[in-house]
Amino acid sequence: MITVRTETGPVRSRPAGGRRAALPWATPLYVGAVQLGAYATARLHVRRRTDLLRAHSTNVANLRAGRWRTLVTSAAFVEHPLPLPYGAALLAALGTAEARWGTRRAAGVFAAGHIGASLLVYAGLRARGHGRTPHGSTDGSPPDATAQAVDVGASYGFNATVGALAATVPHRGIRAAATAGLLGLATAPVLHRERTFTDAGHLVALALGVAMGAGIRRRTGRA
Repeated sequence: MITVRTETGPVRSRPAGGRRAALPWATPLYVGAVQLGAYATARLHVRRRTDLLRAHSTNVANLRAGRWRTLVTSAAFVEHPLPLPYGAALLAALGTAEARWGTRRAAGVFAAGHIGASLLVYAGLRARGHGRTPHGSTDGSPPDATAQAVDVGASYGFNATVGALAATVPHRGIRAAATAGLLGLATAPVLHRERTFTDAGHLVALALGVAMGAGIRRRTGRA
C-alpha cells in the first residue's frame, strides 16, 4: 500500500498498483459454492458420485473426446469437502488477489492457471501414451486408469494465484525468496518416485502464476 495525500481531502490508502483496495465478494461466493457442492455430492451413492466427478474431470479421456467444458466445470467440484486449513488458505489467497487486482484480473489469473496447467498436463500424458485405449483394448486388457482418473478441484488455480501474489511483492528480496521457496516446495514432490500427474500440474500452475505476476508487476510499475 502507498499513501496518497490530496490538497482538498484526507489521506487515502491505495494499493501499489494505483487501484483502491475493494472488499472481495466473488471469492467467498466461489469457495462457499464449492464447499456446498462437495457436501451435496458426498451424500450421493459412491458409484454415482464417482461417475459425476469423472464426467467433470480434466482427464485424458474427456479432453481426448472433445469434452472441453471440463476445463471450466472441473474447478467447481472437489472430491471431498474442503478441510478447514485448505479452505482458509484458498479464501485468503483468492481474496487477497481480488482485493489487490480487482475481481476480473484475479479471476483471470485463477482461470489461466487452472486451464493452462490442465492442458499442459494433458499434453504431457498424451505424449507418454496415456489414453490411447480409454475403454480398454481388444485383447481384454483394462482401460488406462490415469486416462480416466478423477481430476477436479481448485488446486491449479490456487497455485497460480499464490505464485502471482508472490511475484508481485514490492520488495525485491522478499519477492525473490518467496517465489524461489514456492517453486522449490512445488518441485520436491515431482522429484519423488511416487509422484502423480497432479504434482506436475501444481508445479506448472505455480510457474504460470509467477509469470503472470511478473507481467502484472511490470504493468502496474509503468502505470
